[in-house]
Amino acid sequence: MKILVSMLLLGVSVMAGGACFPNDCSQIIRQQKRACSGIYDIQPAGASAPFEVYCEMRIDGGWTVFQMRTGASLSFDREWHAYKNGFGNPAEDHWLGLEKVYNLTKDTTRMWTLRVDLWDFEGGNAYAEYRNFRLGDEQSAYSLQVGKYRGTAGDAIRGAHLGIDQNGYGFSTFDRDNDGCSPCIFDNIAIRHCVSSEGGGWWYSQCGSASLNGEWHHFGEHIGWSSGLHWETWKHARYSAKATRMMIRSEY
Repeated sequence: MKILVSMLLLGVSVMAGGACFPNDCSQIIRQQKRACSGIYDIQPAGASAPFEVYCEMRIDGGWTVFQMRTGASLSFDREWHAYKNGFGNPAEDHWLGLEKVYNLTKDTTRMWTLRVDLWDFEGGNAYAEYRNFRLGDEQSAYSLQVGKYRGTAGDAIRGAHLGIDQNGYGFSTFDRDNDGCSPCIFDNIAIRHCVSSEGGGWWYSQCGSASLNGEWHHFGEHIGWSSGLHWETWKHARYSAKATRMMIRSEY
């Protein structure tokens, strides 16, 4: 059930010709301390129209979810256009859209934190948080920027102890390649496009050790695949996670 955000409760004025919407989930919880997790309409500065997001309301603030994986019902094997604009249901498995995340994070007056939550098939979980998260514009292929890491899952984006840094790279899909492989050599196998082996779309850099948009694998078939939901500083041997969530929070 969609949660209707009251402009009066949020302290957001109503302008002639229509309502003003909160910029993100962080603004909502700052103005409405008891706001519940759920779907809200937001409109970041620069966005041409409001759009729906899932807000995860936590003690440490309001987080805008832009990726959720819990099963195989929604395919993430999509082309550039889909990853740019988003797909899926914000209340379920979905990808919010690179352009929307870019519009959220391009405001340089705010600092953004990225949080990645991971769940395994054995009942465990881990997280990774990155300060100073931002995406570039489409001309930069929505290049990834992350700062200082903290967490329990390990810094897979920079390939901690694995030697491959995805920070600063553009996003790749099967119809738009920005992974830097020309080719990349792994165990005497030449890989020209990381998406062909890893699956989905991601900020690949010589493929790398983080990739959460590949094929979802069932329990018993979740180890050993080159495709999958990988965070290799947390689980090795090509372990594909049971569930993942990516979300961002702003600070003024």
